[in-house]
Amino acid sequence: MTEEVLQKPELGLWREGNTGTEGVWSFDSGKPGRHLMISALVHGNELCGAWALLGLLERGLRPRRGRLSLAFCNLAAFDRFDPAHHDAARFVDEDLNRQWSAERLAAPSSAERRRAATLRPFVEAADWLLDLHSMHEPSAPLLLTGVQPRNLVLARALQGEAAIVIDAGHADGVRMRDFGRFGSSDEAAPETRSLLLECGYHLDPGSRGVAEDYCARLLLAAGVVDEDDVAALLPGWLRRDAARAAPALRVRGAVVARSERFRFNQPFTGLERIAGAGTVIGDNDGEPVVTPFDDCVLVMPSTRQARAGVTVVRFAELV
Repeated sequence: MTEEVLQKPELGLWREGNTGTEGVWSFDSGKPGRHLMISALVHGNELCGAWALLGLLERGLRPRRGRLSLAFCNLAAFDRFDPAHHDAARFVDEDLNRQWSAERLAAPSSAERRRAATLRPFVEAADWLLDLHSMHEPSAPLLLTGVQPRNLVLARALQGEAAIVIDAGHADGVRMRDFGRFGSSDEAAPETRSLLLECGYHLDPGSRGVAEDYCARLLLAAGVVDEDDVAALLPGWLRRDAARAAPALRVRGAVVARSERFRFNQPFTGLERIAGAGTVIGDNDGEPVVTPFDDCVLVMPSTRQARAGVTVVRFAELV
């Protein structure tokens, strides 16, 4: 029996958008309220978010207050998707989710930088952002808040199933979640919120349900729709059985591979809690990889993309 995998959605005419920018839709209620943006396909092989946005569009959900924008981000990479070689569809030239700095946006040297430049006005206009992603390997869902306390408050209030991860982003480039006002302090941009949701493994059909659930939760939390709208237009999306007080984890360090030879000594899938500092968990091109502190939680361990300079695991503590 063939294992069920998440299929690539057919976007059809929905990929055109209504803003003059391919893949971007925006709906204004005409009433005061927040501008919520939900983005998907920042990486072309992360299908769960595309399914969620497609569902919102097909069901005709519209904001009662404020504005709702929906963005299929890296369509060029998405067009390359092949489930047998899904890593190849992550991007065309370089990672779209590392291009969100003024310097890189001003130098359109790749397909992803040019696409980021076209998306920039919509990201800058949004007050709240939910960026939908999935992971290279099977793992439990994660909700990444960045370091801003306001995002952690929102993540906890959502009471979804994803473990909450307080992380500072990537050294090799700025994520959309941290661009502009979203990366500013609570004092400088108290009106903004931005969360990055890792819904599970790329090809896991369950990742679609996680994306849909969090879309419903953010729509309600932002106040752009009411409970009645979700019940009528998105039946089954809000998974009440998944509601819980998810753990919050603060990333304190990470391991960067020295080469493609990096290996773990166990089949870690993420959120394993290692009791003692100094516990060996892998080998980094001849150097033992050890946990740096007691009660260390492993976040997103993966060797699928292992090569020099790639982060292969993060070390976190419960907070």
